[in-house]
Amino acid sequence: MSSILNSQPLAKTPAAALAGPLRAAVEDWMRAFQTRLCAQLEAADGGAAFHTDAWERPGGGGGVSRVLENGAILEKGGVGFSAVHGEMSAQAAKVLLMPDPHFFATGVSVVMHPRSPRVPIIHMNVRYFEAGNGEAWFGGGIDLTPIYVDEAQARWFHQTLKTACDRHDTTYYPRFRETADDYFYLPHRQETRGVGGIFFDRLTVGQHGSADKLFAFVQEIGDIFGPTYTELMRQNASLPYGPREENWQMLRRSRYAEFNLAFDRGTRFGLETGGRTESILMSLPPRCEWHYDQQPEPHSPEAATLAWLRKGVFWAEMPPKS
Repeated sequence: MSSILNSQPLAKTPAAALAGPLRAAVEDWMRAFQTRLCAQLEAADGGAAFHTDAWERPGGGGGVSRVLENGAILEKGGVGFSAVHGEMSAQAAKVLLMPDPHFFATGVSVVMHPRSPRVPIIHMNVRYFEAGNGEAWFGGGIDLTPIYVDEAQARWFHQTLKTACDRHDTTYYPRFRETADDYFYLPHRQETRGVGGIFFDRLTVGQHGSADKLFAFVQEIGDIFGPTYTELMRQNASLPYGPREENWQMLRRSRYAEFNLAFDRGTRFGLETGGRTESILMSLPPRCEWHYDQQPEPHSPEAATLAWLRKGVFWAEMPPKS
């Protein structure tokens, strides 16, 4: 990728001189990335196409929501792009530690809910944020939520993320894996949402690297999502399942909904800044169920999956701590 800003840190250059070219480059990439990714997912599903819904935010900016429903493999999938700006509420600015409530944010957010309980749910987000005081930062991540944990596939998934992280900074994967464990956690259940992945936030231009360095990392994380998830679709879509597996799928989907509604920062940010409700909540599963005190049978496949849903599982090899 060619240099956006001659690799100058934000802190050493007036914010106005950097915000324009960096903002435009990131927004253009995010918009094109959404289109490429939807094409990959449509080809892998083979049974449905994304419906495109463009929208505008009253406070400034807008986006494009693309939703696939009733596909051959994907029961529901959402790929959302947004580029919004304006002034957030005092409460939202306080949460984000922003002395100036003016902001610009752009990103792509993805959630896939497969029809088969053998194909895992997956989430991905890449984003860029500018604060009113001139700071700019990147964030994002990928995490996997299998209905039934396949240990080999979970390790392959994490190794794929580690390899991508290591190309940019060998400290990224161990740091961001731990952050994902802490973030994608349901404290009231004392279980992780799935097998984790990586999660990073506020990688600040200047403080944590040049604009080029941080943007290149975010681009790689976005670009590995399509090949990684379509391979998991290919490996699992034809595996058999029955009513028992579907019942377990409905319970695990309800846990996913609990996290997104009660704890997900992106959901809260979108709602608190006047985002489009339909686009924010398209991450929710199409169907899920809650049953009183539903527990898996001892020594069952469901119990084995539940045993994996904990923090601190080292799915990929990690370098020794110094």
